[in-house]
Amino acid sequence: MGNNIKIAGAQIYPIILDVNSNLKKCLEFTKEAVSQGAKLVIFPEAALTGYCYSSLDEAIPVAETIPGQSTEEIISLCKELNAYVIVGLIEKEGSKYYNAAAFLGPEGLIGKYRKLHLPYLGVDRFLNHGNLPPNIYDTEIGRIGLSICFDTIFPELARVLTLNGADIVVNITNVPGPKFDPKMAHCIYARAIENLIFHVAVNRVGKERDWSFPGGGMAVDPEGKLIAEAKENEEAIFYIEIDPTIARQKHKVMIPGQLEIDVMRDRRPEFYSDIVKPLEDNSRIR
Repeated sequence: MGNNIKIAGAQIYPIILDVNSNLKKCLEFTKEAVSQGAKLVIFPEAALTGYCYSSLDEAIPVAETIPGQSTEEIISLCKELNAYVIVGLIEKEGSKYYNAAAFLGPEGLIGKYRKLHLPYLGVDRFLNHGNLPPNIYDTEIGRIGLSICFDTIFPELARVLTLNGADIVVNITNVPGPKFDPKMAHCIYARAIENLIFHVAVNRVGKERDWSFPGGGMAVDPEGKLIAEAKENEEAIFYIEIDPTIARQKHKVMIPGQLEIDVMRDRRPEFYSDIVKPLEDNSRIR
């Protein structure tokens, strides 16, 4: 590889309970982003469905399978444009419902991710926890891992994705507030720096029920440099151009033979067992 790719963060205003309108907007924004040279277009969490549901029963009518009607329409456009799309929706599988991200491309459904960490907020209050292991999708535009909003607070997920070869971790979000949450921004910086990866976060805008969403997504490079930042409180597309292979350079040589670090090989996992113990086994945390 070694060539730059252009990524678009599509900061849109989804309308709750209106999948058709949201899908149309996703298709329009994808066309616009690809016309500007983007190879990957990223939409927010629950972009197809909306997020602030008051019950599972209210959300069930907008839930879809993956693949399903909406993702198949996006796949058709991906094939036409030779581009990739990551989009959030409420996924149904049998009697279970998940906060999901679908990764779509010219070859069809590349993969999906189900939110592992669910806050007590919006539709997440009623959904099932994700049950799919973190996965890396090795594509022509890089090795990409997925996460959703609250997942970024947990460093273990980004680390697992990195150990499996991620160049880019994409976080699709619905972060409410008057501004993009600085705690979330700090976590995005931290996940990029500690893993030497590109970290891209795309938030939504607009008001939904009692919540307002400010947008303000961002992208950070493996050295912790902010390389793109979205406008706040308006629909917009922000762009970044990156060489994903830079994230594969984990061995940093400052002074050959005197000052060298490797953030993956220098780990001591034999001392990290407490991280994966259930909470009840960590008696000092209450």
